[in-house]
This record gives sequence, structure tokens and C-alpha cells, in this order.
Amino acid sequence: MKRIFQISLVLLLLWSCGGDDTPPAPEGANLIFPLEDSECTTGVDINENQSQVTFEWQASANTDSYTLSAVNLNTNSPQTISTAATSVSLTIAKGTPYSWTVTSQNENSDQVATSETWLFYNAGSQTTYAPFPAQLVSPTSGSTVQKNIDNQVVLMWQGADVENDIDDFEIFFSISNPPTTSAGTIDSGTMELTVDVESNTVYYWKVITTDLEGNTSDSGVFEFKVF
Repeated sequence: MKRIFQISLVLLLLWSCGGDDTPPAPEGANLIFPLEDSECTTGVDINENQSQVTFEWQASANTDSYTLSAVNLNTNSPQTISTAATSVSLTIAKGTPYSWTVTSQNENSDQVATSETWLFYNAGSQTTYAPFPAQLVSPTSGSTVQKNIDNQVVLMWQGADVENDIDDFEIFFSISNPPTTSAGTIDSGTMELTVDVESNTVYYWKVITTDLEGNTSDSGVFEFKVF
């Protein structure tokens, strides 16, 4: 009887120490082309308004397929396409700013991994480009945040421009949507602004970016609530 117990105990230990059957999660892909914060001039003409651009990225570990998402930043309209390859062509608007990401998937895993987000302008007939719409970072839209001891919250964003000639950012911040009250204009080297807030209040904010030639772009509106 003791011998049977010992064998059972060994089998139980072997079973409990067995290998992990969880499928490996995919890793995020590294983007290659179109280059970050660039003007893409290699597209194949489709018509006067569109060209076909080939997106490229590096293969990522534990990945069976990829989904490319290219977002028209003027309209916030996404285009998506899935592939098992590490490049795919997409017909997009000329003279238009885009963001793009690649999501890695594994058919044996419920997890996915998303690459960095890169911005680019798809070349058009213009010789100068407006700045990329500012990417609002914090507070994230729809979030609820805690104000600091001085009853303030810090707004943070990222700005970029193909020609690297951003002049300033003007921040609009209010309890109305869209926000129409300017909270201030700051130079291109600063991408955050501290604002006064009250508890139990929803706020809306956006950033207008202006370059040295007077071209502007609109980030779109984010909202957040203060505890």
C-alpha cells in the first residue's frame, strides 16, 4: 500500500510540474515603410486623387498573420487589410496625412500585439504640408483622472511635421464640446500644459498645430472626467 502511495505521489508531482500548454503570444512587429514622420513619394498612381502604397514591416515572433490599419487623419477613417506576408499594398488618398499600425496575431492564441504608430503624408500635388494632427496622449479620451493638490491636470500630446517647421500649439480646453476657449499658445518645444479643473466635471480639449508657413492641423477632441 505504501508503494502504491509513493507511485501515485510521483505521478502527481510529474503532472503538476508538466510543461505549460499555453500557446506563445505573438510579438509586435517593427515597422519599416512608409518611414515615420515622412512624405511617402513612392506610391503608384491610381488616379488624380489616389495612389497605391506598399506598407512593409519586419516579421514578428509567434505570428501567423498581420492586420494593417491605415487611418486617414483628416477624416479619422481607417482602412484595414490582413495578410500572412510582411508587406501589403493599399490604395489611399493623395496629399493626406495617415497613421499606420500593424497588429500581430497567432491562430492558437487569444492575445494580439500591436506595433508602434507611425505617421506619414501620402504625396500629392502640393509642395508644402500642414503639420500632422497632434496626437493627444494624456488624459486619454473617456478616462477619469485625479486632479493634483493644486486642483490641476496636465494635458500632454505629441506633434510632428514632415518639414520639421512647427511654430506653435494652441490648446483649446473647456466644458463644452467642441472646446472653443483657448487655454494658451505655446512654442513647438513644449508638448504639455497644466490646466485648472474642478471635481465631478467633464472637460473637452484639442490642439491646433501651426507651422511657420501658417498651415494648421486639428487634433480632434478628447474628453475626460475629473474625480
